[in-house]
Amino acid sequence: MQLDIAPIGDRLDLYDELPGWPEFMTKDPTGGLYYRYFDQFWPDFSLLAVDKETGKPVAKAHSVPFAWDEDPAEGLPEGGWDWVIRQAVHDRLSGTKPTMVSALEINIRPDLRGSGLSGLILAAMRDNAAEHGFTDLVAPVRPSGKHAQIRQPIDAYAHATRDDGLPVDPWLRVHVRAGAKIVNVAHYSMTYAGTLEQWRSWTGLAFDATGPVEVPGALSPIHCDVEQDHAVYVEPNVWVHHRI
Repeated sequence: MQLDIAPIGDRLDLYDELPGWPEFMTKDPTGGLYYRYFDQFWPDFSLLAVDKETGKPVAKAHSVPFAWDEDPAEGLPEGGWDWVIRQAVHDRLSGTKPTMVSALEINIRPDLRGSGLSGLILAAMRDNAAEHGFTDLVAPVRPSGKHAQIRQPIDAYAHATRDDGLPVDPWLRVHVRAGAKIVNVAHYSMTYAGTLEQWRSWTGLAFDATGPVEVPGALSPIHCDVEQDHAVYVEPNVWVHHRI
């Protein structure tokens, strides 16, 4: 497959052809700060990969420049994905000069997942950051295999390795193979809250008993409170750091 990988630009129609996250994951209010304005505020940091032969999109990659004065290798904020979006928006509105780039999402067309395409898109994101003069790319990684270990503590899962020393998690493994270092866990990287009726509509599950609820695709159980009529999902991610 020959790919054209470039900023999305005016190709939002192709961008929309690619599937997104599970419905409940579109309910993080902080995400709207990014996805509503990404093509206006950071047009050069969202990439689209298109199959040259078919003209069909095969992957998309989102990132944002932001300001962080400390060494990312020494640790990054617990707020993870939500934090870095807010930071990027604040920097954009205040005119603060960014110092590094954070990946936010790499989404591969489902029929091509596991084909090695994720590594190519990550390399394109690294190259794009370098072309804009940055020497550091970080990412609050959503470990792709964690949903199958939903009860395992994220701190143990994030640092678990195979016999060859690489992470057991497939997506963390892609980053490490590309030269990244695992820095720290972002324990409250994404937060989703809603009434029980909303959660039922998002997931098709009953949400009729107080306690943890395991939702397909979630990385940890959702906290359900029947008496208070709400449920809250706090998702952990794993910060990684690429020195470009």
